[in-house]
Amino acid sequence: MISSENTPRRWLRRAGEARLEFGADYNPEQWPREVWDDDVRAMREAGVTIVSLAIFSWARIEPRDGVFDFAWLDDAMDLLHANGISVDLATATASPPPWLTTSSPSILPVNAEGNTVWPGARQHWRPTSPIFREHALRLVRALATRYAGHPALVAWHVNNELGCHNVYDYSDDAAVAFRAWLQDRYGDIKKLNDAWGTAFWSQQYSDFAEILPPRLAASHPNPTQQLDFKRFSSDALKEHLRAEKAILRELTPEVPVTTNFMVMGMKPMNYADWASEVDFVSNDHYVVLPNPQARDELSFSANLTGMIAGGRPWFLMEHSTSAVNWQPVNVPKRPGDMARDSLTHVAYGADAVCFFQWRQSKAGAEKYHSAMLPHAGTESAVFRSVAELGRRLRELAAVAGSGRTVAEVGIVFDWESWWASEQDSHPTERVRYRQEALDWYSALLENGIRADVVPTGGDLEAYKVLIAPMLHVVPASLASRLTRYVGNGGHIVTTYFSGIVDENDHVWLGGYPGALRDLLGIRIEEFAPLLDGDSVDLDNGVTGEIWTDRIDVVAPEVEVIARYKTGEQASRAAITRRVVGEGSAAYVSTRLGAGGLAAVVPSLLGPAGVVSELPVELRGRVELAIRGRHRFYINRTDEPVELPGGEILEPRGVHVES
Repeated sequence: MISSENTPRRWLRRAGEARLEFGADYNPEQWPREVWDDDVRAMREAGVTIVSLAIFSWARIEPRDGVFDFAWLDDAMDLLHANGISVDLATATASPPPWLTTSSPSILPVNAEGNTVWPGARQHWRPTSPIFREHALRLVRALATRYAGHPALVAWHVNNELGCHNVYDYSDDAAVAFRAWLQDRYGDIKKLNDAWGTAFWSQQYSDFAEILPPRLAASHPNPTQQLDFKRFSSDALKEHLRAEKAILRELTPEVPVTTNFMVMGMKPMNYADWASEVDFVSNDHYVVLPNPQARDELSFSANLTGMIAGGRPWFLMEHSTSAVNWQPVNVPKRPGDMARDSLTHVAYGADAVCFFQWRQSKAGAEKYHSAMLPHAGTESAVFRSVAELGRRLRELAAVAGSGRTVAEVGIVFDWESWWASEQDSHPTERVRYRQEALDWYSALLENGIRADVVPTGGDLEAYKVLIAPMLHVVPASLASRLTRYVGNGGHIVTTYFSGIVDENDHVWLGGYPGALRDLLGIRIEEFAPLLDGDSVDLDNGVTGEIWTDRIDVVAPEVEVIARYKTGEQASRAAITRRVVGEGSAAYVSTRLGAGGLAAVVPSLLGPAGVVSELPVELRGRVELAIRGRHRFYINRTDEPVELPGGEILEPRGVHVES
């Protein structure tokens, strides 16, 4: 094994070098040794600069309890280094080996129905299992000790996609940890009873030892118990991340630590809360088809990832060169899709473009998932496209390190509102928090408006306009921030089912929209959700579905922008705006979808003076993203587009001006 003295190194900043990293997950343990040499030759041809190694290798590294085999991994690390390829080395704790689950079946998760989740796939471990934690940290220590000085090592990759399959565990270990988490949160049982509203249905607790996770129950489990269990489950995984990171910090303090988030729609993990635990944010993203907003969703997720990262560069750890294997029908990407997908992530702050995986597997559950080197080999359209993307990224090296350029519009995104708004026993089960936020994003893209997707803990004051779709959970402190924002001249737009509950999922009394009622200058006595298939027309030509509100205008400064034309609320206000000094607060009381919102966005942004930075003929056809001095023009269409300078932007193409 090659070794060297430990010297300070950072993934994002090499002395005298600026480049966009390019690579993939690499799984040499799946292949005979002679294939590895072919791999590195093809990697060099493609321009690969970095690979994530040993992600699912626990059983190979530790074939028996306490017996380690590093020879093959030493060989792989040395081979990659000799060919100029850096390694983001995984801690390999994502999937425990069969000997561990056989000797200690108590590490296996338990679902809400009380059934054990058995081995045979991956992530078959409890985040709160002391036994699993002991074995996992022993492995981490062994890896960090072994490779602390290896010159190929540029970053640590903790576990893999934490919580993808095991976030909600209802085992006895989870019950013990949940009680401890609750005791830390509330301090005494009376405060918990108050927060959970346990006077309802005779649920009052006399001791923390009586509390269980929200397992299968006869009816709807306590809503605040459910919300707290979601918070706890996210925190339990975060604690595992911290535990592994602590050992890596101890043994390799100069090597940055990351783990791959899944911002594309993994609801259970509060990634905005996790971001401070890693040295640089990493994310995995996959396009889900069929979906007319699929590429808007990719942009939305990349945008949110960049804002979670605090506007600093981040690492696209995984996406696909072509088809995936886990959708009902897995269609290949069209020519240009892979490059557009990759460069859209770069446009929103990614300083690395990586894929799952390097060589397409010939066996296992993901053998039909595309890769940089497909089953067809180097003589294939996919590999040629990969090599062309590598060349393109080398040309864009100057982009590396540049930060995000703040937009004038911010879309507020809040994990706790996502969790709480979609719980059971609500006015309707049809609301979809993330879809509502994505619809607003698509509507802004259609109008050629740049927007940031900003967590509630971000700098909200940085924006002329804040759009807060379905901001359901509004603690008093957040309500004060938003009121102050409008009082300082900001313009906020919010929607149905916003401002309804506090941090304990208790309804703000006095009429809806609760915590935002006075700011908006309206009052709603009763929700009026729509049945499946029902819709309502508004007098501005758009159509609403899923939800309506019976709005009473209670402040004289409120302007009615649109009224219901049909339905039970006909002639009543549907969209309102209250003027507050130089600021304003607007409310949209029904789901308009991306198309309907595109029609109303101009009138909602008008008071703030926000207009598109694109020429009229490009709005809706081209997406503009700006990183420092670099302007990315992304063709949203399947037709060529002429840019202001006369350049022809190919279908699904990306043009970068610096």
